[in-house]
Amino acid sequence: MSEEKVAAPSRCGYVALVGAPNAGKSTLLNQLVGAKIAIVTPKVQTTRARVTAIALEGESQIIFVDTPGIFKPTRRLEQAMVDAAWSGAAEADRIALIVDATRGITKDVKRIVEGLQKSGRRAHVILNKIDIIKRDSLLALAQSFSDLGIVDDIFMISALSGDGVADLRAALGREMPLGPWLYPEDQLALAPMRQLAAEVTREKLFMRLNQELPYSLTVETESWEERKDGSVRIAQVVFVSRANHKPIVLGKGGQTIKQIGAAARAELEEMLERRVHLFIFVKVREKWLDDPERYREMGLDFPKNSG
Repeated sequence: MSEEKVAAPSRCGYVALVGAPNAGKSTLLNQLVGAKIAIVTPKVQTTRARVTAIALEGESQIIFVDTPGIFKPTRRLEQAMVDAAWSGAAEADRIALIVDATRGITKDVKRIVEGLQKSGRRAHVILNKIDIIKRDSLLALAQSFSDLGIVDDIFMISALSGDGVADLRAALGREMPLGPWLYPEDQLALAPMRQLAAEVTREKLFMRLNQELPYSLTVETESWEERKDGSVRIAQVVFVSRANHKPIVLGKGGQTIKQIGAAARAELEEMLERRVHLFIFVKVREKWLDDPERYREMGLDFPKNSG
């Protein structure tokens, strides 16, 4: 009779991914989880609220919190985003500071380091984009972080290619506190599908529209109707802050919003593995940036002042 294998004890904990805007946090989160959970665009400040996703590593369940980029806020929405990032870091068992290695220690990175020092928190530093930086520069940057006195370990990765990500996930898995898993084995995210669907459409708007316009709009899923044939009918509203923004989002003859809708629907069908009927409406809501209800829909606390 063969001896029974003694199962390793389960572990479960939270890891906050923090960093300056466009450091690659959302791309890294998707690599760590092995699925697209967070929207990714080349534009800064794409992530607005905390995105929570779950990865399994051996006997460990790692709950990753992808926070908005931390920078010096000047507007109410930006203040809410930065508050959400620091809140996510405060509640986590471990903090991973994602740094664009090609940019090094910028003003925003310094601001984050100072915040960690002030709160007495330590962090792992994740040097991202190592595939496009010279080794000497990378090693010098790693040494600069080592000298700060708040760094537990330094990992070098490429979030885009996945290089080094498995080692990072394994290391984090070993560090999670002992305890039972908090979520089912097959659950990948905590956000409701309505919110994820709105984020997919917002990503397509970010990619299609130019300059500042994407930052003054938001997307909400108004209805989600399960149909008898197994498909789903989703109705969404794009809120813009000015009347002259609406025709830009719609495009000539409605072509722009039609293309955005087609791209969003295709991605949603892939995510949900079924047919999606997507209807997008564009509405002007001039004061939405000062409306607490819109912040609640985005998963943000409404700041009393604008920064």
